[in-house]
Amino acid sequence: MGKTATNTYQPDYAVTPGEVLEYELELRQMSKAELAKRTGLTEKHINSIVKAKGKSAITPETAIKLERALGMPVEYWLNLEAQFQETQARLAEEAQLERDLDWLKKVPVNQMAQQGWLNKHKDKKAQLVEVLRFFGIASVDQWDDMWPRLAVAYRQHNKQEIHPEAVSAWLRQGELEAARIDCEPYDKAAFRRALDEVRRLTAVEDPAEFVPAMQASCAEAGVAVVFVPALPKTGVSGATQWLNPQKAVIQLSLRYKTNDHLWFTFFHEAGHILLHGKKELFIEGGNGMDEAKEEEANQFAEQELIPRRAFAEFSKQAPFSKAAIIQFAESINLAPGVVVGQLQHKGLLPNTHCHDLKVRYQWAHE
Repeated sequence: MGKTATNTYQPDYAVTPGEVLEYELELRQMSKAELAKRTGLTEKHINSIVKAKGKSAITPETAIKLERALGMPVEYWLNLEAQFQETQARLAEEAQLERDLDWLKKVPVNQMAQQGWLNKHKDKKAQLVEVLRFFGIASVDQWDDMWPRLAVAYRQHNKQEIHPEAVSAWLRQGELEAARIDCEPYDKAAFRRALDEVRRLTAVEDPAEFVPAMQASCAEAGVAVVFVPALPKTGVSGATQWLNPQKAVIQLSLRYKTNDHLWFTFFHEAGHILLHGKKELFIEGGNGMDEAKEEEANQFAEQELIPRRAFAEFSKQAPFSKAAIIQFAESINLAPGVVVGQLQHKGLLPNTHCHDLKVRYQWAHE
């Protein structure tokens, strides 16, 4: 036998139970006043059901009275009411989706789909629903509530256009991946010890070796470390946020794809966790961030990577040879590329020198 076709028609209007009630009264040539006497309801109440376009609902108590007065089952009236409410909700949702389609244009759906973050749909409204599910919000109104500071922080980057919708998508993917990482409750002292373990990993070149190790060490202290590729028009290199008071997230994008930037960004974000509040969101790469706290995180990262006294002594050896950089890096158990990055950042080494000492990374899909 062939398959039976399923009728999926959905009306674009809603018939109110009051309209049906009015029709039934006309059939019986019964006035609203008489129905009021028969049911014990006030005529005003009956009028509100008939004339208020669904604003007055038929309750189970009213349905019982209508059954006895008109001989039509309780279930009939309650089903009418339920169908009306469902149709009203669906039509309101359709109207809301129509209004929100302009916002969808700002979301980098194609790139998100390429990353496997969500499914691609031909229908724009279906795509909008998919995007809302990705963000875990009911409507675009809630996007403004969930990421209220992004529009300010990323109003305009100094060098390129930044889209707060793309930034929020990157942050949301980080939240989702971090939620899948089992962590112990956050322990500040344990995280401080974990950073000492992670620092030793800076000399390891292979991400397949150091990434699982750094994630495991941090998870034991209540910090989830996630790597999420940056989307176009985000300009982000890293971020710090708290999923809850017992679980922090360090999110890295590999924006510059070299080990000096990777490790500095990681320890910078770690500085935010240790030094600043649990209710704050820090994003590296945009405007509007707290400059004082960013500088504190920078100082923390510099000290963690290269102790100031050791760096000051080594700085006296300028100009720097590759051999000297490698020897110094080995003496402090640090990757030479990280030393190069710090020398360049301090203006002690031209940006064109010693790039071959840096380790470069790329995402598997590139």
